[in-house]
Amino acid sequence: MQEEPRDIRLKRLKMRAEHRGIKEMDLILGGWAAAHLATASDAEVDLFEAILAEADHDLYNWVTGQAVVPTAYENFMAELSKTISGDNA
Repeated sequence: MQEEPRDIRLKRLKMRAEHRGIKEMDLILGGWAAAHLATASDAEVDLFEAILAEADHDLYNWVTGQAVVPTAYENFMAELSKTISGDNA
């Protein structure tokens, strides 16, 4: 199977990020995708795709600190939480 071109992959991931099951996650993940996906490294894109495969309820709980974030996602979720809280220092 042929590998998906990067630009097509980014468009697909951006669409998935903006059209989730929970409106809050549409805004949070869609906002991150709009701001960062185009310049993200391949590893960051891979991580973002893995995160998009998670359940919205879990993602929301991780972002809001209501549940323990899996180790693989800790850094991304910490950055995402800072971004949505406006704490970019």
